Amino acid sequence: MVTHIVMIKLRDDVEEKEAQKVASMIDSLSLKVPSIVSMETGINFADEERAMDIVLTAKFEDREGLQEYAVHPEHLKVIEYIKSVALYSKVVDYEKI
Repeated sequence: MVTHIVMIKLRDDVEEKEAQKVASMIDSLSLKVPSIVSMETGINFADEERAMDIVLTAKFEDREGLQEYAVHPEHLKVIEYIKSVALYSKVVDYEKI
């Protein structure tokens, strides 16, 4: 099993409704990308300087499934939108040992 975690930091001028839109767009991918085994998205509520704004955790059967997701046209559309509202993102991909 492969786990894919992405944390997104939104621009300061981005409102809460945009964060909700991003989370909703990400969530919709679980219905559009067959290689996703499971996906969970959350909006941060911690008021700390080091906090990120949105997190997604997705699971795939294997690395090939993650790669299929990475290049899937629906995923690329979501990435394009996220880039328009985000400062940056961080990613961790790992396989359970």
